[in-house]
Amino acid sequence: MRLIFIMPLAALALSACSLTPPLVKPAPPMPAAYAEASAPVAAGTAADLGWRQMLLDARLQRLVDIALENNRDLRVASLNVEAVRAQYQIQDAGRYPGVGANAGGVRQRGADATVQNTFTAGIAMSAFEIDLFGRLRSLSDAAFARYLATRQGQRAAHMALIGAVADAYLEQRLAEEQLALARQTLLDWRQALVLTQRLHGAQQGSGLDVAQAEGQAATAEADVQARERASLLSRNNLELLLGAPLPMDLPAGRPLDGQPVLTQLPPGLPSDLLARRPDILQAEYALAAANAEIGAARAAFFPRLSLTASLGLASPELGDLFRGSARSWSFAPQVTQPLFQGGQLRAELQLSRLRKDVAVLQYEQAIQTAFREVRDGLAGSATFAQQIAAQERVVAAARQRQRLSQLRYDAGQDSRLELLDAQRQSYAAQQALLDARRDQFKSAVALYQALGGGLEE
Repeated sequence: MRLIFIMPLAALALSACSLTPPLVKPAPPMPAAYAEASAPVAAGTAADLGWRQMLLDARLQRLVDIALENNRDLRVASLNVEAVRAQYQIQDAGRYPGVGANAGGVRQRGADATVQNTFTAGIAMSAFEIDLFGRLRSLSDAAFARYLATRQGQRAAHMALIGAVADAYLEQRLAEEQLALARQTLLDWRQALVLTQRLHGAQQGSGLDVAQAEGQAATAEADVQARERASLLSRNNLELLLGAPLPMDLPAGRPLDGQPVLTQLPPGLPSDLLARRPDILQAEYALAAANAEIGAARAAFFPRLSLTASLGLASPELGDLFRGSARSWSFAPQVTQPLFQGGQLRAELQLSRLRKDVAVLQYEQAIQTAFREVRDGLAGSATFAQQIAAQERVVAAARQRQRLSQLRYDAGQDSRLELLDAQRQSYAAQQALLDARRDQFKSAVALYQALGGGLEE
């Protein structure tokens, strides 16, 4: 019954005052609109699109599904969330009294040579701190904020994985198409070498022409080897992200010139990033945790009130333990006031304030980084289409030059060197076009991720 007196104290602990300073977030260091956005601001942003709406290639969608299920980094992020949640639960448990049942006996010899027995049984609460100044509450709030930060880190890892798989898939498509182009070019140039050797054998060509054709074929062969290596490396990187080998039943992939990846995305407003970007939210929660730790450091200067209480039975004879006369109770409050600790408390308070200052800078840096990534993506969105159109004209002109050079060489009007230069220019222009198409889609994926997209399907 005496435990009835504990309840008001417990209520007092739950309603304790707090010395945590008000959390004041710095003003976002970014303008109100993107200067790179030429179109009017749309009602929604690219972050409203699920990643399946962004990445329409069926093969790529299957790869993302596999990665989300098997990727080790994502598993580690999920386990970290669970670990931090457990830490929060441990910290928060300190705000509530711990009650346990106990039973025991003591047999001892006194100074007068008499032997005494004491048998006890009951429930007890040991050293429960009454949180008068909010120290425990501040520590609990800090632990909870760090748990929320870790959850945002998991979301960021989820988004990053989708973007990484898309980039790796595009790299693999590029490597395969460049390899196919290199093999076809090698085949064509080997046929040209054979024809040149036959002309030389028929006294219709010079040894210089043969040497030039041999060098051209050898260059193409070396390029094929390099492209094969790039293809293998891209496959290895993709399998690492998937956390599993590439399945044999994957849908057919789309070529780069037919990729359905969206390249024109509505950016919305820069302020949208504050609620969309998990890394910004993670930095914000880390700031809240650092701010709460200041409250705990402040409360450490004030007295601590702890309470130990028990209710149960005590008797010198075991047989009399459960009789009504054996009832016992104890109530032992204790107040502790720090007096001298060598400057430890002041140092801890200073450290907590410094950590908050660092958290503020990291929060601002996260915002600035996000803003720059969006601007970079918008710059790519505005220029890649024109670049690819221009590069397609370069490819068409190079092919026309190669065709005309071949006709002039066959007619004896141009040297072999001129024809070789035209062929190399055409080959390089086609490879550059593939690079530009890959870069366009990677830029679109990066913009989608920078705007906070990828969390929803």
